[in-house]
Amino acid sequence: MREFGDPRVLDVGCGSGRIGEPILEAGAREYVGIDFSEPMLELAGQRLGRFGAERVKLVSGDFLEQPLDGPFDVIVGLGLFDYLPEPERFAVRMRELCSGAVVASFPRWTWFKGPVRKVRYEWINDCPIFNYSEPQLRKVFGDAGFADVRIERPRRSGFMLQARV
Repeated sequence: MREFGDPRVLDVGCGSGRIGEPILEAGAREYVGIDFSEPMLELAGQRLGRFGAERVKLVSGDFLEQPLDGPFDVIVGLGLFDYLPEPERFAVRMRELCSGAVVASFPRWTWFKGPVRKVRYEWINDCPIFNYSEPQLRKVFGDAGFADVRIERPRRSGFMLQARV
């Protein structure tokens, strides 16, 4: 985040705010977390309250529909895209709100993990999950208007994507 100075950061699907702590500790000027789960936002409020209301804003609602005061220097989508059947809509909305970079994580399907996740999430918990390949991710974010899409594999089980305006 050093290259962005004291950035405004948007965390899409922020959940309990666990990513917000290191972002704020690293010097973000403002952290905006959006999630549709009120109980998770309550946890985020408890976790991030020590940073003050002037630096932390938590928004309840659907990222695709909720008005947000952009632009943001950095947009984070960690643990989000696994659950999105239409990543294109999220990538386009992220581009609309982004003046710097998007950082997102994506699980990678493997012969062991893929079927286990399918049973656990879809069959048992009725929660569809989605997997994306590197070419798909490059297309989704490229088509959304990001000029520079980089994908790394920091661990065997997934991808880390950085897309720059």
